[in-house]
Amino acid sequence: MKFPVFIAIIFILLSPITHSQEHKLPENSSLVKAGNKFITLLGNQVEVGDTAPDFKVVDNNFTPITLEQFKNKNILISVVPSLDTGVCSIQTQKFNKALANMPENTVFLTISNDLPFAQKRFCTTENIAQMKVFSDSVWRDFGTKYGLLIKDMGLLTRAIFILNTNHEIIYKELVANISNHPNYEKALEQITQLSQKK
Repeated sequence: MKFPVFIAIIFILLSPITHSQEHKLPENSSLVKAGNKFITLLGNQVEVGDTAPDFKVVDNNFTPITLEQFKNKNILISVVPSLDTGVCSIQTQKFNKALANMPENTVFLTISNDLPFAQKRFCTTENIAQMKVFSDSVWRDFGTKYGLLIKDMGLLTRAIFILNTNHEIIYKELVANISNHPNYEKALEQITQLSQKK
């Protein structure tokens, strides 16, 4: 194992968000359910019309990636709890397939709190080659800035965001039950219309 990767693993294991840090984050317990019970989301909710906060995630080599690296792109962000579950797998495969028919000014991102190793394995197994898959497991920066981090679970709740080339949020779906699929048709309609605008 390469030394920088080993250090990154130790960093993840030893420095997750602590309980004291979690207590300082805004909480919302009325937006999303798991089964019949509401779950508590940590962080600041963002809404349509907001400028999307910049964030820092990592790719499968633990290289930091920020939203600012996708300037002048229309962006669909697909957020999933874990790629190793059925709905998350289907969600990622559907958007990956759809991206092949999109203009070059369009980028699709999948973000989860899976470790980069697991994401790389999933992408290889499922042939996810069109969209970019990133991990929020190191800093949980994306989850807290977008209000998606599930308290006491360390996972992200299921959501879809669409940003225009100015990184304004023009579409948001916070899936009401974490086990349900998002509205694929509506999200793809929105990103298609946006990408066709000149």
